[in-house]
Amino acid sequence: MAGKQGRQWRSMCKGLVLGTFLTSCMILLYCLSTPQIHLSLPEVPVPYSCAHRPSQLHPKPTTNSSHQTHGQTCAPKVDIMFMKTHKTASSTFLNILFRFGEKHRLKFAFPDSRNDFFYPSLFERSQVKDYRPGMCFNIICNHMRFNAPEVAKLLPVDTSYITILRDPAELFESSFHYFGRLVPFTWKIPGDDKLTEFLHDPHYYFDSEGFNSFYLKNLLFFDFGQDNTLELDDPRVEEGIKFIIDRFQLVMLVEYFEESLILLKDALCWEMDDLLFFKLNARKGSTVSKLTPELRARALEWNAIDWKLYRHFNQTFWKKVDAYGRQRMAEDVAELRRRNEEMTSICIEGGRAVEAGSIQETAMQPWQPIGEKSIMGYNLKKNVDKAHRKLCRKMLMPELQYLTELGVNLWITKLWGHVRDIINW
Repeated sequence: MAGKQGRQWRSMCKGLVLGTFLTSCMILLYCLSTPQIHLSLPEVPVPYSCAHRPSQLHPKPTTNSSHQTHGQTCAPKVDIMFMKTHKTASSTFLNILFRFGEKHRLKFAFPDSRNDFFYPSLFERSQVKDYRPGMCFNIICNHMRFNAPEVAKLLPVDTSYITILRDPAELFESSFHYFGRLVPFTWKIPGDDKLTEFLHDPHYYFDSEGFNSFYLKNLLFFDFGQDNTLELDDPRVEEGIKFIIDRFQLVMLVEYFEESLILLKDALCWEMDDLLFFKLNARKGSTVSKLTPELRARALEWNAIDWKLYRHFNQTFWKKVDAYGRQRMAEDVAELRRRNEEMTSICIEGGRAVEAGSIQETAMQPWQPIGEKSIMGYNLKKNVDKAHRKLCRKMLMPELQYLTELGVNLWITKLWGHVRDIINW
């Protein structure tokens, strides 16, 4: 009995502490996260590129490229805009970009004090850390709500624009799990299976004006700076998709991540070693809701704009694969998998991801969603040989820790992390 009373008192105290602390922190975070007032910045031409010129970038031969003939050489393209969409394995690709940037001593346009560019506000150049008109940047890749004119004023004219999409039903399930607790209208959804309940009558629960509601409807379209609440037959939907088609040279697909990387390698003249990766920010299987055919159909209907966007780029993706060559693609994917498996055996203790509680180094702990610890991570082998030690650590390093190592001050993100840790207490 005494034990039960003790638990009740602990629960009450915890509630009081959380209530007081969260109210204060949310007010503070709201004030700090409010987008900066837009000031008219002088228009200064962007330099051609601030990278070391191609002659210093070790040109390599290309073979049987769909765009180049045998024996020609090319230099890696280093000016890159990666539109980091939500819940699309983009953290894994960010790790690839960070390592590529370090390898070639490239200049990143990073946000200041947090890990995104004041999302969900539209991107502005003034949000870039230490930005001054005329500054030179090679890569921008953190979460933003895309704003093409502002991005264009930041990067060289011949910058390669790249992004990644995911099957909208799977993306919606992931977003509902990861962000659901941060979307107030979900709090009134009854029952334990809120996702199923919501999908049975989304119009009843959804509040288009509600805080963070964009996370749960056409999130991809929203990330690209478009209106995610439009009806599918609204002409602005077709205009928005055409805008994305015209702007992005390569649209990768999560479901074919390795094939996407091979197309990237071909388009940007990278090397196979540049593509090595470990899957970061993966959820443990027990937290993934398996959508029934009915729920999947409902999720696609609810995210109809994203589904239309995805279907278009799924078609163009396979046209690119055909142009590359199906057999050649299969061989290159097999080679990439072989190299990744080799790195797994060299770097990862036990050869697999582990739950958050089993990660031994604090520096290797990934960011967790509020209220639980469902994101898995890795343990670095203790006896990694000197030749691979640095690469292994970089490949396994979670996004926030890598950003800090690259010099980004994440104090607002870290403050929110402390709030999250108390909630997970």
